[in-house]
Amino acid sequence: MGSSRLPGKVILPLAGKPLLLRMYERVAASKYAGEIVIAITEDESDNELTVLCKKNNLNFFRGSSVDLLDRHYKTAKKYNAEAVVKIPSDCPLIDSDIIDKVILYYINNSDKFDFVSNLHPPSYPDGNDVEIMSMKTLEYAWTKAKKEFEREHTTPFIWENPDKFRIGNVVWETGLDYSMTHRFTIDYKEDYNFIKRVYDELYPKNKRFSLNDILTLLKEKPELKKINEMYAGVNWYRNHLNELKTISPEQTRNI
Repeated sequence: MGSSRLPGKVILPLAGKPLLLRMYERVAASKYAGEIVIAITEDESDNELTVLCKKNNLNFFRGSSVDLLDRHYKTAKKYNAEAVVKIPSDCPLIDSDIIDKVILYYINNSDKFDFVSNLHPPSYPDGNDVEIMSMKTLEYAWTKAKKEFEREHTTPFIWENPDKFRIGNVVWETGLDYSMTHRFTIDYKEDYNFIKRVYDELYPKNKRFSLNDILTLLKEKPELKKINEMYAGVNWYRNHLNELKTISPEQTRNI
């Protein structure tokens, strides 16, 4: 709720319900979702989210607002997780099939990888972020990560240290890379306007609309993509390029 760029973004309405509930719907559509928990901050401003979760019988856990690694680790401990899938709450267009691909790749290669994502390097449109790691891996990161950005963003200590962890990556099977050109996440008002239009167009026809449905819509109505195009490629990496070893300047963009 305390987002500095777009306060209250997780409860903005999409197709008649708060964004967080639409986000939950899309994650819950995954065949391999397991137990879903909303990891909420302890800030007073987020009390509203606990009310929303209770009203809708959703699991939740409250933790640090700045140390997300600690919040995610303690959530996983509370729910006795064997493996943890981390999905940001600002990705209400995420495709459940993509979630399944990443989880299944991890399951099928559990003897080869400690951490699997579709982000290193990315290829899907921004807003389809999926990361999965063993509890042992998360616990090691929680114990060893010291830098502020490692704590704030949960997983950098893992993917920044391929000498310590076995890192796997899932690429978009199309061979395309839309990670810097298509923005399906929400940080700015224009992002919300774009996502709301996508929901208004697709949700009434198919509540489980896919990535391909969105891309088809954007071809039919190219003006929609222009709504938040000025923020395509903008991500948190831009503030830490001097610290990140595995991220190149081409993987981020300044506003």
